[in-house]
Amino acid sequence: MAEISVRKRIWGWFFFDWASQPYHTLLVTFIFGPYFAGVAAQHYLSQGLSEAAANASAQSVWALCLTVTGLIIGLGAPLMGALADSSGKRVPWVFGFSCMYVIGAGALWFTLPDGSNIWLMLIAFGFGFIGAEYALIFTNSQLPGLGTDEEIGSISGSGFAFGYAGGFVALAILLLFFAEQGNGKTLIGLDPAFGLNPALKEGTRAVGPITALWYAVFMIPYFLWVRDDPQPTSKAGFSTAISMLRALIKSLWKRLSLSAYLGSSMFYRDALNGLYGFGGVYATLVLNWEITQIGIFGIVALISSVIFSWAGGKVDHRIGPKPVIVAAIWVLIAVCVVIVFMSRDQFFGLPLAEGSNLPDLVFFGCGVLIGGMGGVVQSASRSLMVRHSDPTSPTEYFGLYGLSGRATAFIAPSLIGVVTAATGSARIGISPVIALFALGLFLLIWVKPDGDRS
Repeated sequence: MAEISVRKRIWGWFFFDWASQPYHTLLVTFIFGPYFAGVAAQHYLSQGLSEAAANASAQSVWALCLTVTGLIIGLGAPLMGALADSSGKRVPWVFGFSCMYVIGAGALWFTLPDGSNIWLMLIAFGFGFIGAEYALIFTNSQLPGLGTDEEIGSISGSGFAFGYAGGFVALAILLLFFAEQGNGKTLIGLDPAFGLNPALKEGTRAVGPITALWYAVFMIPYFLWVRDDPQPTSKAGFSTAISMLRALIKSLWKRLSLSAYLGSSMFYRDALNGLYGFGGVYATLVLNWEITQIGIFGIVALISSVIFSWAGGKVDHRIGPKPVIVAAIWVLIAVCVVIVFMSRDQFFGLPLAEGSNLPDLVFFGCGVLIGGMGGVVQSASRSLMVRHSDPTSPTEYFGLYGLSGRATAFIAPSLIGVVTAATGSARIGISPVIALFALGLFLLIWVKPDGDRS
C-alpha cells in the first residue's frame, strides 16, 4: 500500500471539520435548536401557560438537554482518551462515535410540530451530540502529528475555516431548498424539495437526515487518508487507562500553566457553547424570528467564522495562541452585554419605535462577531493545548481538554435555565455567560504562552 503523504493526512483531517460542523451549525444553533424551541413553546402554550412562561419553559427544557449531554461528555472524555492512548488506536473510536452521530442526527426527522414527542427527540439529539463531541476529542488529539508547534496554529485555523465553510454550504442548501418560511416556501420561493409537506414542517425537519447524510459522505476522505501512528504493541486495558489517567491528574498540581489553562478554557468554552446553544433560541423567543431569518443570520455568522478562523490561524502562527484568545474573549464579552440589554422594544433601556429594525441589525452584527471570534477562540485553544500536551499521549491530554470543555458544560445551560425561570425572561437568561467569559479571562493570567511541556 502506497504511503499517505502528510498533505493528504492534513486534508483528510480537515474533512472531519467539514463533515462534522453541520451538527453544531444546523442542529445546535441555526435550524433544529430554534425549531425545537418554537415547537416546545407552542406545546407549553397549548397547556395554558402565558407566552412569556411558555418561552421560558422551552428555553429551560433545551438547557436541561445541553446540561445532561454536557455532563456525560465531560465525565467520559478523559477516560476514553486514556483508553485510546493505551492502545494507540484513535481512528476506530472516531468510527464508532461517527455511527452515534449519524443515528442521532437522522432520528430528528421525527420531531413532530405538535410537540408530542419532544422528550424522545431530545434523547436522540443528545445521543448524536455525544457522538459528535467524543469524535472531536480523538481527531483533536491527531493535530500534534500534523506539523511542528509553529505550524499547528495555522493548521488548526485552516481546519476550523474549512469546517465553517462546510457548515455554510450545508446551511445554504437547507435554506434554499428545504426549510420553509411561514408561507410554506423556502428562502427563494420554492416548495420544499422532494415533495416535503410544509404544513408538517417536513422541510425543516429534514435537517436531521441531511446532517447525517452529509457527515457519512464527507467523512470518507478522513477514513481514506488518516491513519493511526505506529505504536508499540501493547494490550489496551481499562486498568492501564485508569493508571495513565490517574498519573496525569496527579501531575496537574505541579503544572500551574496547564491547570490554569484547563480551568480557564473550562469557563470560556462553556460560555461560548452557551452562546452557540442559545443564540438561535434567543432569536426565536426574544426577536420572534422565523427559521429562515435565523438561517440567514447563520450564513452571515459562518462567513465571518471562515474568514476570522483562517486569519486567526495566521496571527496565531506569528504571535502565538494566548494573545489571540484574550482579544477574542474581550470582544465576546462586549457582544453578550449588547444581547442582554436589547429586546424587540428597547435598546439599553431606551424605548424603540414599534416595528424598529434596530434589534435585527444589531443582532446580525453580533452574529458576525460571535461567529468570527468563536472560530478564533476554538482554533487558538486547541493550538495552545498542543503546547501543553505530551506528544507520546496526546489523546489523554485532549481527553482532559475535552473534560475542561464539557465538565462544566452543564453550568452555562443550567445557569441560563435557572435565570430564565427566575426572571421569566429569555433575554436576561443569557446573562450568566458574561461571568463565565470573565472567569476564563482571569485564569488565563497564569497560563504560559508557550505551554509547559518541559
